[in-house]
Amino acid sequence: MKLNMNTHKSVRIEMLPLIDIVFLLLVFFIYAMLSMAVHRGLPVLLPASSTAEIEKKSTLSVTVKTDGTIYVDEKLISIENLACFLKKKAEIDKDTGVLLFAERTLSYQKLFRILDQIRMAGLNRISLQAEADQQP
Repeated sequence: MKLNMNTHKSVRIEMLPLIDIVFLLLVFFIYAMLSMAVHRGLPVLLPASSTAEIEKKSTLSVTVKTDGTIYVDEKLISIENLACFLKKKAEIDKDTGVLLFAERTLSYQKLFRILDQIRMAGLNRISLQAEADQQP
């Protein structure tokens, strides 16, 4: 009886475990990117807009509550010191923008006082933040 000992088995890479690992990495990176989104604003009731977008290049977050309190990146600032504080922050990065979170019940006059202070600091990239409008 003659045995053929020279059987050549070709090396195979199993694709199913490889696909599982690729999808696992994809899910991990998507989750990591979503968790890295910077949300430095305080919780307020934002006005609704059907074309609302988040601007990702802005670096400063200014939050204005109905009672007139102002927060810059969760730090309480008075309106008199707002322009000076923002000007110091803008000196670090010349391409600084502002995300403005204002409650929907804030008066129009108070909102324009805040906008004037931001412009006096030399910041012209101002993004008014809003929630996406749920349409039926």
